[in-house]
Amino acid sequence: MPRLAAGSHSADGGFGHLRAEFELPESFRAEVLAEAEAAGMDPREADREDATDLPFVTIDPPGAKDLDQAMVLSRRGDGFRVQYAIADLGAFVTPGGPVDREARRRGQTLYLPDGNVPLHPPVLSEGAASLLPGETVPAVLWTIDLDSRAEPVATRVRRALVRSTEQFDYETVQLALAAGTAHPSITALAELGRLRRELAVRRGAVELQLPEQAINGDAGDGWALGMRPRNEVDAWNAEISLLTGMAAASIMIEAGVGVLRTLPDADEDSIEWLRRSAQALGIDWRPEVSVSELLAGLDPALPESMALYTCTTRLLRGAGYTSFEGRLPPSTTHAGIGAPYAHVTAPIRRLVDRFAAEVCLSVSADSDVPDWVRAALPELPVLMSASDSLAARVERACIDQVEAWMLAERIGGTFEAVVLRAEEARAEILVEDPPVMGRCVGANLPEGERITVRLTAVDVVKRKVSFERA
Repeated sequence: MPRLAAGSHSADGGFGHLRAEFELPESFRAEVLAEAEAAGMDPREADREDATDLPFVTIDPPGAKDLDQAMVLSRRGDGFRVQYAIADLGAFVTPGGPVDREARRRGQTLYLPDGNVPLHPPVLSEGAASLLPGETVPAVLWTIDLDSRAEPVATRVRRALVRSTEQFDYETVQLALAAGTAHPSITALAELGRLRRELAVRRGAVELQLPEQAINGDAGDGWALGMRPRNEVDAWNAEISLLTGMAAASIMIEAGVGVLRTLPDADEDSIEWLRRSAQALGIDWRPEVSVSELLAGLDPALPESMALYTCTTRLLRGAGYTSFEGRLPPSTTHAGIGAPYAHVTAPIRRLVDRFAAEVCLSVSADSDVPDWVRAALPELPVLMSASDSLAARVERACIDQVEAWMLAERIGGTFEAVVLRAEEARAEILVEDPPVMGRCVGANLPEGERITVRLTAVDVVKRKVSFERA
């Protein structure tokens, strides 16, 4: 994979200019660090179940230290039991204190190629609160029993002490499952994951298997663009998180208080527009087949599939957060998931999860939701919307920057590309090598087909690359 020589277009070989442009914090204030350090040494007291005998394992990207989730999956008769431990930030963050106030300002962890901008100080996010192997840590422990079809039949959530025994990455787990040598705590992951994905299609969940760009390398050796590999373990692991988020949403809806992740259903005009797009791409879409079933049956490697996935993003616009107390909101569902859903599984990295977890813990214990949680509910959608927007803009800027750096010396060159979405004489394209998303001009830009394009201009400062059909 070709790499950008470090510093060839950037003074420091990194992304400091983007941090400055987006005014990202470089560190935490002294009072925040002091409170985090003290909390890490002396977590807040709470009644906790001792679950340290359960052999939890984590599955995360290689080298990750901010570990939110650990699992033990087992058979239960002809069904399953999911025991899912989530980092308990409530043990370390004092409501209204310096760490809490700073987390509300940040909203979520931002990930840049040369280092992240964490939601919480690393002494917590990569230390005391993280579910690192061999450490006994506070957790919110979900136990979800499922029947033979992987439908939940019982849910319990409480505070506990847990100890992770192993830290795995996705590729290692994929290879181990294929070889029949997976850790006993995750031998059921493949079967359970497949069943949950089948249920997702029947619910009408909309999954877009678009290729995902990723930045590799470092400031010393240089930066390069690649495609983030997607394997089955990624999807199966995500299903455990989604299962827990749906269980949390059910608890909050029944109690009439909480905060949900919501997305409105697509309207009939959008569905009809997508049908016309499929027809234009030569994709057979029978009337009785749902959007979810159609997408699940496509081969993501085919260019026409990539084009239709891109078109389908139109159906997923308008995601947000909805808080409520007393009266339920008009819509409680997430159309992309096909069910009510809430974020509760990434509290180290995302602000809203800590508050949603506190609601579920209180409801499950038949106690009042704390006043500080109720007071925060109305502002959480605004805070999360702002941080989601910033995270998306930062991620896109980093990818655009590396694209510009890598292509700056290749103006006039030709590349093979797939047309993802076209309008008149302009199109959104995916260049295959290097994997670059760009805009192309020219006549006859058919969606879902491979074409040859010529790189016409690169603006490194504005992070813009331009192509034309060759």
